[in-house]
Amino acid sequence: MIGKKLSPVLEEMEATLWEYEAFNGAKPNYTLEGFRASTKIFMSALLDKFFEKQQAEGVSQEDTLKAVEKLGQDVRALVFNATGIDTHLLYNRTKVN
Repeated sequence: MIGKKLSPVLEEMEATLWEYEAFNGAKPNYTLEGFRASTKIFMSALLDKFFEKQQAEGVSQEDTLKAVEKLGQDVRALVFNATGIDTHLLYNRTKVN
């Protein structure tokens, strides 16, 4: 599965970030495209584990889909409140500035 294939790359990125943050006090200065990519990765991982939990708890597909929509709205609000960035606009542009 794709998660298993991507996990080593994600773990390498995580280790690089830990090292950077431990030895360099500067912020990383992500581009908007890099921010968009990181939010996509986060949402993919979050939804993967969310679906696992819903399935283990026997939640119906209909209720799971409603909960996924709410989760997406909550993450969008969190990102907007913390950064002023509307995640929907990250994908509504031909080129992100």
